[in-house]
Amino acid sequence: MKALILGGAGFIGLHLARSLLADGHRVTLVDDFSRGRDDADLASVDAEVLHADLTVPADYRRIPHGWDQVYLLAAVVGVRNVERDPARVIRVNTLAVLNALDWIRPGERLFFASTSEVYAGGVSVGTVPVPTPENVPLTVRDVTAPRFAYGVSKMLGEAAVVHTARARGIPCVIGRFHNVYGPRMGEAHVIPEVALRALRGEDPFRVYGAEQSRAFCHVDDAVDAVRRLMMPGVADGRIVHIGNDREETAVADLTKLVLRVVGHDPEITYAPAPPGSVARRCPDLRLLRSLTGYEPAVRLEDGVRDTVAWYARGRAAGHARAG
Repeated sequence: MKALILGGAGFIGLHLARSLLADGHRVTLVDDFSRGRDDADLASVDAEVLHADLTVPADYRRIPHGWDQVYLLAAVVGVRNVERDPARVIRVNTLAVLNALDWIRPGERLFFASTSEVYAGGVSVGTVPVPTPENVPLTVRDVTAPRFAYGVSKMLGEAAVVHTARARGIPCVIGRFHNVYGPRMGEAHVIPEVALRALRGEDPFRVYGAEQSRAFCHVDDAVDAVRRLMMPGVADGRIVHIGNDREETAVADLTKLVLRVVGHDPEITYAPAPPGSVARRCPDLRLLRSLTGYEPAVRLEDGVRDTVAWYARGRAAGHARAG
């Protein structure tokens, strides 16, 4: 099988590439390398790598056709990026999707990476239940709200993919990722951010939004779900959650787990959650289970240990980088 990963040098993209390569598939990665080029993990992957700016239509001329699977993972993510340059988030995330849809050909099966952030407005006003199924209405609570730029870019991406795919006969799957974590995800996310602060010995240790809860999904489980969904005929034309609903945890308890894994015992202080952060997030995975038989396999503690160990090694080597 020939697989193309747009955004293949990113967090989920590289883990997906490793999984596909391990099963003997041919993989090509396309990226603009905005995360940086000094990347030992990327260098260790035996895949063709192409440089392209997916917001520029002409750059698609460098990308051949004939793929069995195309994974569209390229996007600007992370709360800090959204707060610092929301216009860039909307521009990059929208143009990457629209250009990819102009380029792709019928018969090339497409996966589009969306997010649980599309539910933030509905969860905040109490119209969306948690755990959340895929068929609830998506709500725009406030277009001026912090972080809305990212969520709306993914809403637009979903609409563009599902309607264009239907009109052109392109088999597609949209996966809404819920709090995926793991090695190499960058520093501006809760688990690595807490881990790196703990490794630096921060004391007192501030916890933001301690009462909020999340259901974290290790990247290995997320990749397993993606690959199951992309099997021909399994989920064509569907929007499906990808996550782990087994170990929903409060941010306070997650922080204590990370501190225990690091071996750091500071005084803990508490602060409000960042603006725009929802109180609770957990996916309803009944559709994913019924379509694929998926069950999450990585326990939260095991996944946290795996993630913390990677960041500890990177910090010791002096090359931990923000994603």
